[in-house]
Amino acid sequence: MKKPIIFALDDDAQVLRAVTRDLKSEYRTTYRIMSTDSANDALEALEELKRKGESIALFLVDQRMPEMLGVDFLARAKKYYPEAKKVLLTAYSDTDAAIKAINDVQLDYYLTKPWNPPEEKLYPTLDDLLDAWQLNFKPEFDGIKVVGYQFSPKSHNIKDFLSSNLFPFQWLDIETNEKAKEYTSLYKLDTKDMPVVSLQDGTCLKNPDIVELATALGLNAEPKENLYDVVIIGAGPSGLAAAVYAGSEGLNALLIEKHAPGGQAGTSSRIENYLGFPNGLSGQELTHRAITQAKRFGIEFLSPQEVTSISEENGYKNITLADGKSISTKSVIITTGVNYRRLDAEGIDNYTGAGVYYGSSMTEAQACCEKEVYIVGGGNSAGQSAVYLSKFAKNVSIIIRKKDLSSSMSSYLIDQIDAIDNIKVIGNTNVTKAHGENDRLTTLELTNKNTLETREVKADAIFIFIGAKPYTDWIKLDIIKNERGFIETGRDLTRYDNFKKVWKKDREPFLLETCSPGIFASGDVRAGAMNRVASAVGEGAMAVKFVHEYLAET
Repeated sequence: MKKPIIFALDDDAQVLRAVTRDLKSEYRTTYRIMSTDSANDALEALEELKRKGESIALFLVDQRMPEMLGVDFLARAKKYYPEAKKVLLTAYSDTDAAIKAINDVQLDYYLTKPWNPPEEKLYPTLDDLLDAWQLNFKPEFDGIKVVGYQFSPKSHNIKDFLSSNLFPFQWLDIETNEKAKEYTSLYKLDTKDMPVVSLQDGTCLKNPDIVELATALGLNAEPKENLYDVVIIGAGPSGLAAAVYAGSEGLNALLIEKHAPGGQAGTSSRIENYLGFPNGLSGQELTHRAITQAKRFGIEFLSPQEVTSISEENGYKNITLADGKSISTKSVIITTGVNYRRLDAEGIDNYTGAGVYYGSSMTEAQACCEKEVYIVGGGNSAGQSAVYLSKFAKNVSIIIRKKDLSSSMSSYLIDQIDAIDNIKVIGNTNVTKAHGENDRLTTLELTNKNTLETREVKADAIFIFIGAKPYTDWIKLDIIKNERGFIETGRDLTRYDNFKKVWKKDREPFLLETCSPGIFASGDVRAGAMNRVASAVGEGAMAVKFVHEYLAET
């Protein structure tokens, strides 16, 4: 945590040196001592310190200064640090002004010069004032701050990006948070500037797009080399596992992710059936461990960066990025996973990011305090989100088309849900319509699948976890997919009539190899995958074994 500041101001250089010396001698272990001989420079510094989230515990200011009186300086400094203790340094002739300042600027004390010995005339007074300040001191959040409107899709996207990429941040709702209103004044912000991201160094990004934000945060979106042994597309559990094994086995590997590492598993509030973690772990924790492990093995990680196509030329694979740049590689592992399907209900698209969310329950959980929350979907991700959101929401309702959860959710999760009073399951039901006011969701229309009876319910938020649509539309290369868009691999390829037209090797495809030699698929994007974190990790590791075999034959 940053040390609070004691700020000294005196236009007399000799006096300033003396007071700074005495302050550092007594307080430097607990406080930072800052000093200047210019009142105008001091005011500029206060604004910058405020932007950086610094805390000032005490001002020690000379009364008679040519630029402005000490009392006038303290009146202006109060705008930035109203809770800081204020002490005036005066000559005997200025005591009347000091006494008047007690009422005018809520002066806490005045000291006459000289203050020797400080052990008797300075430190006891400052000790009392600093102790009183510490009693009410709440440290400023030392990190990224996001200021915006709660029901703004762009605010949601930024919060989701920061959370998914494991950047701690503080959310400040401009409509309800006083600190947010303080920031709008400090940075002279307007409505069109929202959302605003304030970085740790005080930099203010107004209405940034994700690439601009990622660049400011130091994320890498530019490849360092022109040729790699393997490029892994997608940083979900399977892609992360492939990266760890590729790095540990000495391959020159590049991992590319268009949004954030972890995939759908990364948004899970609790994974309780992953081997080796009897108490479970969050998706973010698993992702953080995996990214750290991959980087330790020297893996290059490109994010946020999107792959738009793969092509082949002279035995190499060419990866084209969204910014038009191209990367060459000897082999590719596709681990792009799946996306949640859009909910087909009237009006639902009007409130995406403004009460309607696909996954990402952890990002908006705090905003659901004492609210009515709905979850659509009966899989494990939906169940984990329901358990997590129940800690915040007044009520959580799980809407499913089937009678109950038994056929789609793990029994341990069903038992947890049954034991939580504010979670209920609404079976045989579809969401058929969404209504809202002021660009945010307010109600849902629910329809019983059997009786066709409809009813309207108050809804502050709905989190959607339905279906699994593979992220493969971007692949233009002639790679065989099944009727649902999942990539076919290994022996399953031989069932397709056009397999022999595209496969030109004498051998059969490796187990996770696509119909294009040297291009592999693993995890949820692959046809026949088990849709479990453990199996995705296993396939990612296995894919690297086949990459080695492929590279050995080329």
